[in-house]
Amino acid sequence: MVFPVALLVPTLTLGAVTVQDILPIMQCIASLAIAGGFIFSAYQFRTARRAQSVANFSKLVELQMQLRRMRVDDPSLAAVYRHDVQGLHTPEDVREYFFNLMQLSVYEIVWYTHRQGQIPDDYYRSWERRVREIAAEPSFRRMITSASMKIMHDEFQTYILRLVRETPSAAPAGAPAPRPRV
Repeated sequence: MVFPVALLVPTLTLGAVTVQDILPIMQCIASLAIAGGFIFSAYQFRTARRAQSVANFSKLVELQMQLRRMRVDDPSLAAVYRHDVQGLHTPEDVREYFFNLMQLSVYEIVWYTHRQGQIPDDYYRSWERRVREIAAEPSFRRMITSASMKIMHDEFQTYILRLVRETPSAAPAGAPAPRPRV
């Protein structure tokens, strides 16, 4: 049962306004303050949940990167899963492939973190510019187009494939640099 607080307060006159006239206004202000607190708490929970999502995603990608690093250090481990070595014929091919995947793993964390609103646009754009430089490299292009297994977020993989299509290929090492257009 709700007990009206106004009954507890004697009627006092403050000019033309009584305490009973002010009491509903004060109750309204208190209610708005409580509602504001709930809204702020909900925002804090949402922000914390996003940060935890980024932390979980980052940890999973880091674990995947550790497996990739093992293959860079010992290319024979790549043969454990036949899909990992499709089209890779030498230990150097394996190292190059998994090194590029490791580089891509770092960028995947940046991409996801940006997508979750945890890093600013300008920082993300600087990463994207650098990744475009890497995506122009022949070794990166061989990695991304190879049939070998790649474990990535589906949307990230679609984004990277588009980025590679949009980025002109760099000349292989030892090839003469292209002449600038005049």
